[in-house]
Amino acid sequence: MIPEPIPPRPTTRNAPDRPDGRAYVVRGDLDLAVDVALATGRPLLLRGDPGSGKSSFAAHVAWLNDWAYHEHVVTSRTQAPDLLWSFDHVLRLADAQAQRLKPIDAYVEPGVLWKAFAPRCARAHTHRARSHRLPRSRGRRPVRTDSTDLCAQSVVLIDEIDKADPELPNGLLVPLGSRRFTLSQTGRDIEPEDDAKALVVITTNEQRELPEAFLRRCLVVKLEHPEPEELVEVARTHVEAYDGPFTDADLLLAQDLADLVQGLRADAERRAHRKPSTAEFLDAFHACRKMGIRVEDSDERWRTLRRMALLKQDNVA
Repeated sequence: MIPEPIPPRPTTRNAPDRPDGRAYVVRGDLDLAVDVALATGRPLLLRGDPGSGKSSFAAHVAWLNDWAYHEHVVTSRTQAPDLLWSFDHVLRLADAQAQRLKPIDAYVEPGVLWKAFAPRCARAHTHRARSHRLPRSRGRRPVRTDSTDLCAQSVVLIDEIDKADPELPNGLLVPLGSRRFTLSQTGRDIEPEDDAKALVVITTNEQRELPEAFLRRCLVVKLEHPEPEELVEVARTHVEAYDGPFTDADLLLAQDLADLVQGLRADAERRAHRKPSTAEFLDAFHACRKMGIRVEDSDERWRTLRRMALLKQDNVA
């Protein structure tokens, strides 16, 4: 059987938050953490402030290794089964009213963990569902799958798990540990496939404490704010990945901004304020680079940009 061609990724050249994982500077123990997570089968929990690069790291690992990539952004309404499968109650009710009910598993859609732990099973299930002409649901949970299920190796991003009720991480203890689960609507057991290698990356902004039992089952890495030389390398990587050569003028701009951000972070530490993130440094860098804004107080546009992109406070001189 000839496999279906892999659809190309959508271009993201003009998107401020590019999801393709190409431009990422790996810092600290992240490389080792990936190796340990794969060796132990444990999820990798990334802690840190918003904008520190937690979410984009998962996409980078997938891009670097040419692995499948699955993502689920957690909300306050997310429940543990949503990461395993979803059941379209609305469509089934509509079919029942129209007297055209399909087999019950036709209303089941594989979630990100099912696709990672048992990719062939998830793909076969999806084909069976399509044979019943199951339409795609709209307005459902924010899940993106940017890959083919033919790949037995994958990265799963469970983003911002601290937004959910504590019952969500507790509900994932068994599926993450055994990589098996049972569909409640059909009673079908989903078993892990032996050749399926999955790296599960979970992020938290630490807005809510996670259960101790969940933390014990994860490898935990905290992402600190980059040093100025690391910020410069981040700027270089983004320019070379998406825009072309990193010029001497780009280097000077990145260095000036990195030193400024370092000072702003030190001041925010003293005042117990929010620190400018790496993502906000990049916003300021790209704006200055494309608009010809000088990083000096004599440039009124720079003072406004600093307030809007870095400080994000009103009436800051």
